Amino acid sequence: MIQVTRLGGDSVVINAELIEAVEATPDTVITLTTGRKLIVQEPVAEVVRRVIQYRRDIGWPGWEEALAHRLKRRQSRRQG
Repeated sequence: MIQVTRLGGDSVVINAELIEAVEATPDTVITLTTGRKLIVQEPVAEVVRRVIQYRRDIGWPGWEEALAHRLKRRQSRRQG
């Protein structure tokens, strides 16, 4: 779970395992696998940092390799 701040200033804790995408539009929008979208104050890099720290804290084995594989696959889709 990670804590983020909604645009209105309220804190909310979300399940980091349900995050599908984080994008700047220019506000930071977090899209969950449920389809729900949250607009938060934290920049994209900070949300990503918190997710990485969460995964390190829980000791999820292989998460770094899984993330690298997912990013590589996404990049190759964009290239063609």
